[in-house]
Amino acid sequence: MPEAELEEVVNSIGPKLRELRDMNGLSLQQLSDRSDVSPAAIHKVEQGNMVPTITTLLKLAAALDRPVSYFVDEEEATPSYVVYTPAKERRKVFTSHEGIDLSGISGPYGQYFVASAIAEVEPGASSGEAPLRHPGEELIYMLAGTLEVEVGDQVIRLTSGDSVHFRTDREHRWRNPTKRTAKAVWMALRPA
Repeated sequence: MPEAELEEVVNSIGPKLRELRDMNGLSLQQLSDRSDVSPAAIHKVEQGNMVPTITTLLKLAAALDRPVSYFVDEEEATPSYVVYTPAKERRKVFTSHEGIDLSGISGPYGQYFVASAIAEVEPGASSGEAPLRHPGEELIYMLAGTLEVEVGDQVIRLTSGDSVHFRTDREHRWRNPTKRTAKAVWMALRPA
């Protein structure tokens, strides 16, 4: 990649980060709490005064539910309107949550509003103590095992064949309360 193009990609990281943070209605401190990156570092990246390390970019991308490629991919000249994903070629989707493995089954974020993955959630894994809250919707369809999903004050226990669809602007969290791996199709709709 020529140096001018590389500089253009690097210079686009800050504005993309700021736009995503605003879109999610997060303050610098709230994004810092989600990502474990200091508010000062986030501000410097947004203003173009600091180029983030790959670790910092991974943390920020996970906190904003985006792949790292969202920040560094150049815009495609012609968008692809069809994305075929053979079972053996599912891409891993990075998440900051431990104990969950996501294999992408949909097209890339940024180009599509819906993101889908096959989720395998280890026994005892959870989204953490702090509830999640962000714009959009999620739909979880259970293939095997058990998941508990809490939305507001409602706790839903999902088993094979069950599904839950909820708006993510309400506080929510999830966990696998069993000693068996849970498997689900997990879909997320993010607003434009």
